[in-house]
Amino acid sequence: MYMGVKAVVPQENYTLLLTFENGEQRLFDMKPYLDAGPVFRALKDPAMFNTARVCFKTVAWKNNADIDPEILFQDSVPQS
Repeated sequence: MYMGVKAVVPQENYTLLLTFENGEQRLFDMKPYLDAGPVFRALKDPAMFNTARVCFKTVAWKNNADIDPEILFQDSVPQS
């Protein structure tokens, strides 16, 4: 089921606190993706990582990296 991102807050240790359209908050770990090509390697720079923003119901960064919202939902951990 497709669930779009409404809000993103970059956290320490390359994680993202995400709020989805259903109101659920989930934590997504970006570390496994940081070596998946040059666009994601650039996110190892904390200043670049912290440019995360919502764009077209997913997360995008200033360097034009983005990630599928289905992956964000599927591979994130619900927060209480």
